[in-house]
Amino acid sequence: MENVYEKIKELRNRLHLSQDYVAKYLRISRSTYTQMENGKRKLLADEVAKLSSLFGVSTDSLLNNTELSQPATVFARSFEKLDQRDQEEIMNLIRFKEQIKSQRM
Repeated sequence: MENVYEKIKELRNRLHLSQDYVAKYLRISRSTYTQMENGKRKLLADEVAKLSSLFGVSTDSLLNNTELSQPATVFARSFEKLDQRDQEEIMNLIRFKEQIKSQRM
């Protein structure tokens, strides 16, 4: 059974991120991050939140070893962060792609 530290390492590798990159994202040293990945340092709540955001998974998925978030969930989180103009632009693109798809059928 995979623990949270193994999950963090797996997700980092899956996204082809270096330990250095993730450490900088968390604003900690690389050696501190390495200790975290090896289970020699506990995770802080804000680090869990940042890692879940970086990896595009829910905190529940990260902590409780549930399945990874689906692409729609990741999209929804990113979409919510955009301003109204950008959201409208994306919705127009989605409608356009749906029209093209229906014409192919």
